[in-house]
Amino acid sequence: MKFGGTSVGSPERIKSVVNLVNDGKPKIVVLSAMSGTTNSLVKISELFYAGNNKEAIAEIDQLEDKYKTVINELYSTEENRKRASEFITRHFNSLRNFSKSPFTYIDECTVLAQGELFSTTLTWLYCEELGIDSVLLPALNFMRIDRNGEPDSYYIREQIGRELKLYPDVKLFITQGFICKGANGEISNLKRGGSDYSASLIGNAIDADEIQIWTDIDGFHNNDPRYVKDTKAIRELSFSEAAELAYFGAKILHPASVWPAQEADIPLLLKNTMEPEAPGTIISSKTVTEGIKAIAAKDNITAIKIKSGRMLMAYGFLRKVFEVFENYQTPIDMITTSEIAVSLTIDNTVHLDKIIRELQLYGNVGVDRKMTIICIVGNNIMHSKDSISKVFKALKDVPVRMVSYGGSRHNISILTDSEHKLEALNQLNKYLFTDRGNRHNRPRRN
Repeated sequence: MKFGGTSVGSPERIKSVVNLVNDGKPKIVVLSAMSGTTNSLVKISELFYAGNNKEAIAEIDQLEDKYKTVINELYSTEENRKRASEFITRHFNSLRNFSKSPFTYIDECTVLAQGELFSTTLTWLYCEELGIDSVLLPALNFMRIDRNGEPDSYYIREQIGRELKLYPDVKLFITQGFICKGANGEISNLKRGGSDYSASLIGNAIDADEIQIWTDIDGFHNNDPRYVKDTKAIRELSFSEAAELAYFGAKILHPASVWPAQEADIPLLLKNTMEPEAPGTIISSKTVTEGIKAIAAKDNITAIKIKSGRMLMAYGFLRKVFEVFENYQTPIDMITTSEIAVSLTIDNTVHLDKIIRELQLYGNVGVDRKMTIICIVGNNIMHSKDSISKVFKALKDVPVRMVSYGGSRHNISILTDSEHKLEALNQLNKYLFTDRGNRHNRPRRN
């Protein structure tokens, strides 16, 4: 069971989580940092990098005061307040020590790890106060990535197995999401949203019956509730559908979280901590109903077009183009081709200038920034007779830059300028999910 930052974002929320997990069933509870903490730690790291040590210390003091308030509200005994305060004080003093020497990337990873160490320790101490038999399981004892930044699955499975065997009679374990060890034993992490990934990797490693991701929304919705009214939660999704939605912008689930569950065929359940009775979304290998299920949007996309007469009737051209992106470790999201041009999209522009310079060796290069990919997801929609027609009817007034259809039987991807995102999401919602949209698609009577 993984609980996100808002789920443990206050003393009241921590108490609710403990009440939720204390049912006598064996489980590993994976916690994110309390909401807002990681942002504060990122700011502290940036100030240390910039040499603004005085400002960094001020931020540390402010964050420590927040946690002192949490401690006073969370515990009812002076003994546990003292234990929690001593732990917090020790860790915040270690953060202040980073002002004494040049700040490095390893230092940054150590700073960012503190949020999960705080949340798990405070939650475990609260279990202790209630007399709940539980173990605080350090993620740094078993979570590790290799030299390529990928999880070391064999190591994780072996090490967590050893850890759990030390406590054969304990049913409740609490551990950190996000943080891990690097290939050389240094503190590292699984990047933003990595707590979902941690939970899925742990579930895979222990052959769990189920992996649960608890957040502040009741599962995947059929559209983005931040921009579209009256969206609905989806009860069932396949692993492939969920992976498409997560990758193309649905914030409820980290995209990498799907694969470990899918590999071990473990159902992945998305639940709402604020409404635990809501059914949520179940993701599994089960074949679910066909048709369009949901829409997601991915912002900050850059489109690149390479046009060249040398592409006509040539082989090897696309390989050369793709090698440029491979050399700069820049993934491609969408791609479309014609006889003399290829258009593709990326969301990582760190090496964009270098990529453009190399691509200019092969043809004329054009770049469009501030684009959005709208992803329409469903089971077997490639073979649906009216899916693509509904999508284009909905977007008849929206300028479309690219379309990707046929690469997967689970999605249709549309690229448009970000200023048209809201219009596109709402029009698709009307045509695909409402009675009004269905009426638009019915044949007229004579």
